[in-house]
Amino acid sequence: MTERLSGERRQETDPEQDFQDFMRTGWSPVERPAERLQQAPFHAERRRAVSESFPGETLVVPTGQELVRANDTHHRFRAGSDFAWLTGDLAPEGVLVLHPNATGHDAVLYRRPSKGVESEEYFASPRYGELWIGRKETLAETSTALGVECRDLEELDRVLDGLTRERVRVLRGREPRIDARFALDGPSERESSDGRLAWTLAHLRLRKDPWELEQLQEAVDATVRGFEDVARILPATGTVPERLIEGVFGTRARVEGNGVGYSSTVAAGANATTLHWTANTGRTAQGDLILMDMGVEGRNLYTADITRTLPTSGSFTPVQREVYDIVLAAQQAGMEAIKPEVKVRAIRRACMEVLAEGLQDLGLLPRTTGGVAATDSLRYRRWTLHGFGHMLGIDVHDCDASWPSLFQSGAVEEGHVLTVEPGLYFQANDELVPKELRGIGIRIEDDLHVTADGCRNLSEALPRTAIEVENWLAAQREAGPRLPAEH
Repeated sequence: MTERLSGERRQETDPEQDFQDFMRTGWSPVERPAERLQQAPFHAERRRAVSESFPGETLVVPTGQELVRANDTHHRFRAGSDFAWLTGDLAPEGVLVLHPNATGHDAVLYRRPSKGVESEEYFASPRYGELWIGRKETLAETSTALGVECRDLEELDRVLDGLTRERVRVLRGREPRIDARFALDGPSERESSDGRLAWTLAHLRLRKDPWELEQLQEAVDATVRGFEDVARILPATGTVPERLIEGVFGTRARVEGNGVGYSSTVAAGANATTLHWTANTGRTAQGDLILMDMGVEGRNLYTADITRTLPTSGSFTPVQREVYDIVLAAQQAGMEAIKPEVKVRAIRRACMEVLAEGLQDLGLLPRTTGGVAATDSLRYRRWTLHGFGHMLGIDVHDCDASWPSLFQSGAVEEGHVLTVEPGLYFQANDELVPKELRGIGIRIEDDLHVTADGCRNLSEALPRTAIEVENWLAAQREAGPRLPAEH
């Protein structure tokens, strides 16, 4: 009789409910004092500038969600660039809404908050539960840190339901649900009112404030150390996989920053003639050049973008050096052309004229006479398909929405940051070049800050001339391999 009653009592208790109740109790709150971030005033000033451009209109800027990598696994989240530029918030799923008022806009950040230790989400949700993914900030903590009003993301649908399409601009491409809610009002995204918002954000992002310049310099400095790490394990004889080099640099990027700012190009030998070689499946060989286009993305998402071409043997051959010096001279011409009010096309022309004249010196193009420029014939582009560079910032190809108009008729201004990266590429199967040139690909890229009277090379710590590169490579090899440390 006693055993039967005991069994009945056990059946009266729901194990699942008992577990739920058990998991909801006994947790002390984890408090974290919130402090205003150093960069918060800069984000507020950026929101003010955007507000001035769209009086009386509601602006909706989402950051996006985690992207599926495969099945139920996700890529590491990277915040939307415009959203991060306006808020400083790096968490997924947030949406910034600028609500119009009589004097401008009220900025509200809609965000998924911590549900607290007493909620089922705390322990039961693999995607959002803090026992699964770590502690999340409360709305109050986020508001204090970022200097912007924060509300629960669950309120957003009600807010959007109350808006009319005519007075709303949406930054598209980050949150499909929001894109679908507001139909395009123009024949294309670029020509719609939403396209105007994207263009305005890109235009405002062109000029970097002091905090952004600090972030870029930190990313560049970390990238320089990453190139040093690579040089220290690059053998003068023997062979190593391109992916080992990629991994060594990636370790530096992850230790000092958010990771790499874009897929690293590590191109040994003839792979360097493939402009976007990111498979990195080759190996170095004695006597080869190795082209490395790599950049660290800092913890606040600003990225460097630097390219160097090194002789694996430690010294350039005469042919390699001849091509290298042409590319270096082209880069130097582009850098010397940079100063406020100079047209972007003029910088490009300065680079390309030197490359074209160098191709004449190599016997690949005929000499021109009578004031005809070497670039008047576009044949030089067979060996240099890409442009001279691009804007740089929180995106590696920064401010892309404004680039077409800037390239066509715009000028660089003080505070802009851009790359200059000419290159020459002679394919292994190109029968129009001498055999000794085939399989050579060389690019040199640096990151330039436009100053009041010229430009400052943020990446000047990496050598550029052939002799400097050789001496630097020898010094790094002598120093030997190292593990990256935080800076």
